[in-house]
Amino acid sequence: MTERLNSAQPYALGLFRIVVGLLFFCHGASSLFGAFGGMDGNGATVDAGTWPGWYAAVIQLVGGALVMLGLGTRVAAFVSSGSMAYAYFKVHQPEALWPMENGGEASAMFCWALLLLVFTGSGAFGLDRVIASARGEQKPADSERATVAA
Repeated sequence: MTERLNSAQPYALGLFRIVVGLLFFCHGASSLFGAFGGMDGNGATVDAGTWPGWYAAVIQLVGGALVMLGLGTRVAAFVSSGSMAYAYFKVHQPEALWPMENGGEASAMFCWALLLLVFTGSGAFGLDRVIASARGEQKPADSERATVAA
């Protein structure tokens, strides 16, 4: 059973990356463009250039797209995770200690999910692998790297 689950790991990780990236992208799109109801549910957007909201939304949009596509996943996830850590500790945590009390559940979950991708890599279905294949490079699967390192 363990071997079967381990063989599916790159695919599960690839799907996880796509979902997390899509949700993060949508979060940025709602803040920048008012998509999905905008920031307040009525189509409101963040004012361009305002700190930290506008910059966070740009990181969410661009970082989410890169993570979703599997293009520069580790770097995009690292920057994105850091922005969510900043959001949690500077915006939410001063209101109350626990995420359920301070409204920071999304920031905390995005922070940790993206940080996981920094360490695991993109898994299957990423553009990094397509580009490496086109160049003739053989990029080992993330699970193979972990096995070699162990």
